[in-house]
Amino acid sequence: MKFNLPVIVLKGTIILPEAEIKLEFEDEVSKNIIEESELFHDNNLLIVTQSGIDENIIINELPNIGTIAHITRKLELPNGKVRIVLKGVKRAQVLEYLNISKDSLESIVSSIRSEYIDEETNKGLLRKLNVELENYINKVPYMSNSLLSLISDTTDLNKITDIIVNYLPIDISKKLEYLLEVSPVKRVEMILEDMYKEEQLFNIEKSIDTKVKKELDNDEKNFYLKEKIKLLKSELGEISPKEEEIENLRKGVEELNASEEIKDKIIYEIDRYENMSSMSPELSIVRNYIDFMLSLPWNKKTTDIEDFKLIRENLDKKHYDLNEVKLRIIEYLAVKKHSSSVDTPIICLVGPPGVGKTTLAYSIAEAIGRKFVKISVGGVDDEAIIKGHIRTYIGSSPGKIIDGIKRAKSSNPVFLIDEIDKMSNTYKGDPRSALLEVLDSNQNKYFKDNYLEEEYDLSNVLFITTANNIDNIPNELRDRLEIININGYTELDKLEITKKHIIPTICSKHGIGNIKINDEDILNIIRYYTKESGLRELERLISKIVRKIVTDKVISNKRIVLTIKNIEEYLGKRIYDKEEIVSEVGIVNSLVYTSFGGDITSIEVNHYEGSGNITLTGSLGDVMLESAKIALSYIKANHKLFNIDYNIFKDDIHINIPNIAIKKEGPSAGISITTAIISALSNMSVNKNIAFTGEITLRGNILKIGGLKEKVIGAYLNNIDTIFIPYSNINDLDSIPQEIKSKIKFIPVKKYEEVYEYLKGVNN
Repeated sequence: MKFNLPVIVLKGTIILPEAEIKLEFEDEVSKNIIEESELFHDNNLLIVTQSGIDENIIINELPNIGTIAHITRKLELPNGKVRIVLKGVKRAQVLEYLNISKDSLESIVSSIRSEYIDEETNKGLLRKLNVELENYINKVPYMSNSLLSLISDTTDLNKITDIIVNYLPIDISKKLEYLLEVSPVKRVEMILEDMYKEEQLFNIEKSIDTKVKKELDNDEKNFYLKEKIKLLKSELGEISPKEEEIENLRKGVEELNASEEIKDKIIYEIDRYENMSSMSPELSIVRNYIDFMLSLPWNKKTTDIEDFKLIRENLDKKHYDLNEVKLRIIEYLAVKKHSSSVDTPIICLVGPPGVGKTTLAYSIAEAIGRKFVKISVGGVDDEAIIKGHIRTYIGSSPGKIIDGIKRAKSSNPVFLIDEIDKMSNTYKGDPRSALLEVLDSNQNKYFKDNYLEEEYDLSNVLFITTANNIDNIPNELRDRLEIININGYTELDKLEITKKHIIPTICSKHGIGNIKINDEDILNIIRYYTKESGLRELERLISKIVRKIVTDKVISNKRIVLTIKNIEEYLGKRIYDKEEIVSEVGIVNSLVYTSFGGDITSIEVNHYEGSGNITLTGSLGDVMLESAKIALSYIKANHKLFNIDYNIFKDDIHINIPNIAIKKEGPSAGISITTAIISALSNMSVNKNIAFTGEITLRGNILKIGGLKEKVIGAYLNNIDTIFIPYSNINDLDSIPQEIKSKIKFIPVKKYEEVYEYLKGVNN
């Protein structure tokens, strides 16, 4: 009978039927496999063991026989790990392995039919096995007497052989032979043969001990151990598996392209490993460290492509615009060609989600011929994740930086560190400070991971970082970064990207030719179904249309012609529609910059009888609270200019910025708050097609603000046609696309009186 089971692949460990094993997992893939087993497979899993040293799962090298195991206990630990106890149930024939995801496997298995054994044969084999086992236990002192009681109550030869194998002092390769042998009769023969060999080996050891100990004293312990090994090999005529393993490790050091200091360090650890007892708790720690050191690409580099024209063409094929970052990469390669001492830039791509920061980093690696590796540090609050754990602790591991270099298999990859603005500082340490050593071209040549204990040269790595909001990056870290802003896209940008990149890519993935959507329909999708600076939602919508076209084509086998009508059928009614612009007293629009790009928010002001108190709501930060107080003081000092009766300041004033769940911070709302208060107190309405940005002082001066381009793009997407900006930001208008400048009127102002005169003139 065939059935499906999720698969856990072990390395260095085998679980046989009738055996119990404890495992701990901390990665999400393994946790999902355990959960799937609980929900859909009655707590059953297929356990297989992969041979070799490769950490990646290679399906073709997995055995065709595994052990069906049952989860008997599960415990969720406080550190986020999951501990389970597995009990081996029976062998299973693996018919096929299925890739569910990059790291997750499922299998199609069938039960192995039991071999027929007649009653007399079964009885004879059981008697022979019991006699020889009892004799073996009496002669070899490290075998437990409890084994006899475990098998005394059963006559199932299949079960008995598996129980005995779990107690035999055999290595993993021999255990694998027992697992793959489905005949219990042959397993009996194998057990008897192994017991005979172990008895002989034990007798030889006793003989050697007797000979050597006669000449032994306290200063000759090391000599005794080596002499014992030599005599053992002489008697057996073979090399022990561990000695062969040590020899292979030493060959690996000889072939390693690393400095002599690194090689000496690895040799030292190999010597420690060689002299350790197999029961030492440090054995696996030292072995894992040796394997990791040998797997690092110490001086292994890829060669950069030097055809700069080809590099630019490849980048242009995959990414629209983004000229600044493309030019910076070509500049770096050009200078590097002429000078080997040039510092590698640490680039930080800043922009709202969906504008292509991550995919651009991958395209750069592909274009210049380097390996690519990515880590995300969003939400990281432990500096050990960056710099690793001290390896003396059980379960210690290297940090994400060195682990990424290992995965890249090159010491000069393009290394993307995603979301560096979302790290936090807790009692576990400050990972932002840990990144200082990594992202400093003067220090990263001598980067030292806690696990590695040796310096690793990161100066050849091309680090690219990404962030949504540069204000969340600490100043000391920001100072080491070369900031390149990737701003949101205009409608025309999105139109071109959709036609040249999004539609061809999505159609190719869905196995159909390039569909035709006219410009007007694409613009309708952009205007009425998305409201974003980036392209992610637009990509999802185009994918949805293509899926429905493919479905309709398969069902009706007819050619689909896209129109506004069937686009509405595919996507539903419009999500965003142009709102009628209505003027309202006490409400004005303010430009804001969020982690999602530029946007607008309304500022509301009400006043009512009271005692002159001011109330501020809307999750306002300290700087914004200060701006509100400054605005009110300025208005009080100039109440005659604004035709406001001073007695009205006896009223309580309530200032609110909607979306209470989102924290607002920054001084650039000063001009907007001032206008909203004046509007409410003087009963002067302000058109909703006007927006404001700028910091205000007690004297009414308007100061420069940041992020103007992103804010203007956000205003443009919200149908704003007039924007007041600080006069000192006038040069920033050069970076704003002409498409937007042609549709928005910009009014630069130095003093707030200029704003008021304009609004008063409009109302008159």
